[in-house]
Amino acid sequence: MKTDDLINLLAKDARVRIRFGRVFMIALAIGVVVSAALLLSTIGIRKNMAEMIETPRVLFKLGFTLLLAATATRLAFRIGKPGISLRSAALALILPLAVLVIGIATEFLVVPQAAWASSMEGRFSAFCLFFVPTLSIAPLAAILYSVRQGAPENPGMAGAVAGLAAGGIAAAIYAWHCPDDSPLFVATWYSIGISVATAAGFLLGRKILRW
Repeated sequence: MKTDDLINLLAKDARVRIRFGRVFMIALAIGVVVSAALLLSTIGIRKNMAEMIETPRVLFKLGFTLLLAATATRLAFRIGKPGISLRSAALALILPLAVLVIGIATEFLVVPQAAWASSMEGRFSAFCLFFVPTLSIAPLAAILYSVRQGAPENPGMAGAVAGLAAGGIAAAIYAWHCPDDSPLFVATWYSIGISVATAAGFLLGRKILRW
């Protein structure tokens, strides 16, 4: 390859990377705004959120979902760029998992065993199972669109990561309404809703993220 050809190839690659980053951020912002607007226009924010946000359980719920959304979105961003190491971004997913485990362990310590089942079941599990996947639709569409502008090496994996990020974003948004605060509830029903979004992302990714 001639030097001029190599320079032109590198310049084109640089423009693609810059464009991908811009598209990703704009699409992600739109997806988040649409999802938040959907929550506000339907069930709204929890009425007593101003006072409940200071409680440890609510802080845990918001912190865990935001951390998951941030780490998974970072991985989704990197997975759209070929040749970039995903190791650090993938390992970062251990952080929200560790927070969840700590939350569960703390709940087991402070809540009597007889109340574990009711804490896990909560009062609005059906709401959670409906709204987390529903609120993930716009972020998932946005992330899949932007990742498609990149060059993911594994379409299925890229789609699953997009679904995980969208599920995390949806969970973080839904947490502002959810009146069930137990880490056991979050670990059960939020995880199921996020898993639905991840599975949907995997299936869609295999179809629309192929080169």
